[in-house]
Amino acid sequence: MNEQHRQTDECFILIKAQPHRSSNYFETVCCAGVGRDGKWRRQYPVPFRILDGAQKFSRWDWIKYEYTKGKNDKRKESQKVDANTLEVIGSLRKSERANFVNPLIRSTFAEADSKGESLTLLRPKKIILTYKEKSLKELTDETRKHAELANQLSFFDTTAKPIRPCPLQFILNWTDQDGKPHRHENDDWETSAAYNRFERQYGHDKAIEILKNKYEVQYFDAGLVLGFSTHSRRNVTYGTKNQWLLVGLIRLDEATQDDLFIG
Repeated sequence: MNEQHRQTDECFILIKAQPHRSSNYFETVCCAGVGRDGKWRRQYPVPFRILDGAQKFSRWDWIKYEYTKGKNDKRKESQKVDANTLEVIGSLRKSERANFVNPLIRSTFAEADSKGESLTLLRPKKIILTYKEKSLKELTDETRKHAELANQLSFFDTTAKPIRPCPLQFILNWTDQDGKPHRHENDDWETSAAYNRFERQYGHDKAIEILKNKYEVQYFDAGLVLGFSTHSRRNVTYGTKNQWLLVGLIRLDEATQDDLFIG
């Protein structure tokens, strides 16, 4: 990294998208969170699976890191992270979450667009989680790519194993606060990982039942927000309309009067 432009920052993590192959950075995860100033941060590239154990962070963890501004990503929230400097420094308490996150929730994509944001949260009025089965070719290609990535990762971590591709592509049909319907493929890592875990334990039908109950009932009733990021190339900084990608299904309980008195 160019030491001249290196900076230090802190944020708590809200979003971890599914790992993707990068020709420059092997297997990387796009993460995003909120800084001490209440503004969005996007951390990329994060080679999550080869981070030291103490460096691996979860949603709501505070992390500290050094970064520079990447040349190829013009979005104002994006930070090119030096993974060697990542450290977990704490966790955001449940009672603090609403105060930090609620100011970032928008009613529609148009509102986020008008504010020049490339990351946003929307609280849906209605959701239905569905899925489509991936083709044999898609699964074969994913399996091959993950095997190649694991082989590359083994130079850094001899225990690295290929990620098991999720056989399903999850899709969220949802309605925004203006009553407009939307349909998005779900790139949230947690959803696919949870399905794989539940499917191994209970089989396909029960795994789907558990996931639908988790998001459509438990999360939705408590308070669900959807996390979106613009596509890295299809966004206003490249002179095109923002293409919003669904990268997080996040339980954010609606604030109650009691929350105001919980330290």
